[in-house]
Amino acid sequence: MNGTVRQFTVGPDDDGIRLDRWFKRNLPQIGFNTISRWARTGQIRVDGKRADPADRIAKGQVLRVPPGGEARERKPHARRELTDEEQELAQAIILEQDRAAIVLNKPPGLATQGGTGTTRHIDGLLDAYRGEDEPRPRLVHRLDKDTSGVLLIARTPGSAAYFSKRFSGRSARKIYWALVVGVPEVADGLIELPLSKQPGSGGEKMCVDESGSGQTARTRYRVIDRAGNRAAWVELHPLTGRTHQLRVHMAAIGHPIVGDGKYGGQDSFLTGSISRKMHLHARRLVIDHPEGDRIDVTAPLPEHFAGSMEQLGFDEEDGAIVIDHTASEPTRTDRKRKAKAHAKQYRKERRGERRKRGPAEAGRKPGKGKKKR
Repeated sequence: MNGTVRQFTVGPDDDGIRLDRWFKRNLPQIGFNTISRWARTGQIRVDGKRADPADRIAKGQVLRVPPGGEARERKPHARRELTDEEQELAQAIILEQDRAAIVLNKPPGLATQGGTGTTRHIDGLLDAYRGEDEPRPRLVHRLDKDTSGVLLIARTPGSAAYFSKRFSGRSARKIYWALVVGVPEVADGLIELPLSKQPGSGGEKMCVDESGSGQTARTRYRVIDRAGNRAAWVELHPLTGRTHQLRVHMAAIGHPIVGDGKYGGQDSFLTGSISRKMHLHARRLVIDHPEGDRIDVTAPLPEHFAGSMEQLGFDEEDGAIVIDHTASEPTRTDRKRKAKAHAKQYRKERRGERRKRGPAEAGRKPGKGKKKR
């Protein structure tokens, strides 16, 4: 066991995280009890000052760690050997990449992660993007197996935490294209239907929760073009991120996504030569970058989707997406702040009403008049 005091400089990927989280990432063999004891006795120092496990650290700070607690060197995630075909596929689907992220155009039919009976998936290709002595890239969001389009992969643990927070906080803007059966009566609308797992499906299928106790789910949609009354091309903007949300919502309003037999049944398939594959595509992603810029990527349509667009007479140029970068879904903090401001304004108005009535009237209890003599 090494008996020497160790010093570590906080890297950019660990900027802003808690001290105990830094230990979990960089010295996982050291247990929390040991970290707490070292902190209580002043043996852990950040820039020479005593530190608490809950303290947040910053890039460039120097950590002093006492000897002991680490039985072995941390081993990296074992690298998976990929076939030539897998290597070619991994490179072919890259849209953009930099030090923080790799943005892919996921093909339809390729799962994002493995599962029962699923051995071919994006997660299994991630070692293709991993350099020597680099951490394994990480998934930070998902697309259904039969959904194509933009999929963001984080290169480092730090960028994974950053992107995950943007997705969970709803500041990432995701735009989907879909072909749906029939034409919605409302051309530009909002679907607000709570969702829950469908009983008896083993969690593999979602449904609208009529009881109102399901998870809140909100989808904004816009009809871009229509092919008579047969089908419509719609732009979908999920304001929440529930499982199969877009598919369930469109089926619930009577316009299932073309090819989505799971939620639309036989009604989801168009007659003629239109492909029976699902026509749902993650067209564009706009998300803040850890280094202060913004990722804004558009994914080309897969072959079957593009072919159906042509057969139905739709022109991709009509679907130009205009995104207001200043607009975003309110965060939980924003909602709390708005509620407090509303309550403050209400109290202020009530005080004004009491002043107008005068002290005697304001202090009188309801239903109480002057005593009869």
